[in-house]
Amino acid sequence: MGRLQHLGWFFSRGFGPQGWGREDHRWGYRWQEPRLYQQAVRELEQAGLDLVIMEDAVSLGNPETLDLRVREAYGGPKHDPLLLAPYLFDVTSHIGLAPTVNAGITPPYLAARQAATLQHLSGYRFGLNVVTDVGSARHVGAAPLPHDAAYDRAEEWVGVVRRLWHSWGDGALVADEGTWRFADGDRIDAFRHSGEYFDVAGPLNAVPFADGDDPVVVSPGGSPRGLAFAGAHSDVQLALAPLDVDSVRAYRRRVLDAAAAAGRSDKDIRVLFVVKPEIVASPEEADRVVEASRHPSEADLLRIAVGQSSDLETDLTRLPLDEPVPASAFGDHVSQGTIRGLLGRDGELGRDTLREVLTRKARKGRLADRTGFVGTAEELADYVEGMGDDAGNNGWILSGDLHPTTVHRMLDDLVPVLRRRGVLRSEYGDGGVRANLFDF
Repeated sequence: MGRLQHLGWFFSRGFGPQGWGREDHRWGYRWQEPRLYQQAVRELEQAGLDLVIMEDAVSLGNPETLDLRVREAYGGPKHDPLLLAPYLFDVTSHIGLAPTVNAGITPPYLAARQAATLQHLSGYRFGLNVVTDVGSARHVGAAPLPHDAAYDRAEEWVGVVRRLWHSWGDGALVADEGTWRFADGDRIDAFRHSGEYFDVAGPLNAVPFADGDDPVVVSPGGSPRGLAFAGAHSDVQLALAPLDVDSVRAYRRRVLDAAAAAGRSDKDIRVLFVVKPEIVASPEEADRVVEASRHPSEADLLRIAVGQSSDLETDLTRLPLDEPVPASAFGDHVSQGTIRGLLGRDGELGRDTLREVLTRKARKGRLADRTGFVGTAEELADYVEGMGDDAGNNGWILSGDLHPTTVHRMLDDLVPVLRRRGVLRSEYGDGGVRANLFDF
């Protein structure tokens, strides 16, 4: 039997047109209504997943790149995932939800009050996926910040939010029906926070949580500053999944070292790797898919270019396919990390043609030989089980839209295999999402 690991879902592309660009869309679900998402999340809970992380991007981007974002619904439109959460809580009992909240544009008092409300309404199943995106600042009249400064602001934000959550001290909530005394104001902390980025007055107008029942804090980010933030403040740290044991072990070590530097231990944080596998029926089919990816058509390259253009807010489709990609193609709004993600490990601006760059992005690999994520359910289970046994991994976040066909395509064959191997839970405990994430 394998080692139990946690499984979650990254609701990629956010609360927008689910299935757009695929034949799945013809199922006829209305993406603006809750039933599509309610059906999918019920089945994620039946599958034993602990957490759904709900992606969001507040902004449609720069005015000159709006068409790139909406042309194929890669970057928008998107509705607010926080407001979808109550509909999903209503049809589930155990699974946790962590909508994305931007620490740069959401006032900490508002975020703390909304989170406290949903934590109580959901039975302690709420979390916050805290991001530091600076591109949305212009929508709220704020100035954008450099990368590390954005994390400084997020640290202050989280600190204020947690202080607000705990501004009702021990004994503040009396709830004595004999005297009709509800609360003791002397035990409530009417603090004033005046920091570098926020000026906030407490206390929070919400009742407290039980000890240890704060909403879980999730954070992405693999930079040194992002890892330091996760080590100090996050309950769940998201990472892109490497294919080899040594890389998983090394990444986990960096996160745990950051936690130790902040006075925390490996019992205080879960490192979950995000993976988007392509599960097929047989090894022969996996070989066929991988071989076909080595010879992308012009249409394949264009489709990849459109998607990458949306992420980069840079129209790659206007660049010549067979000329080197110049550094001047990317404005200051594009991070170096995003450009490196486009180029790949060995890519280089000014040297590689756009065709070479896109061909690398099109190339897939086999799970069986650890060159990629195409494989059967058994092969994916081999990978998951091996990372748990050999690298001490906490678990995985599967990435896909929240559409029933995506959920079934990913999980129909995988869940039975993982449960047979003892890797995936078959029942939940009590205590909400924090208890589920930390029960093993």
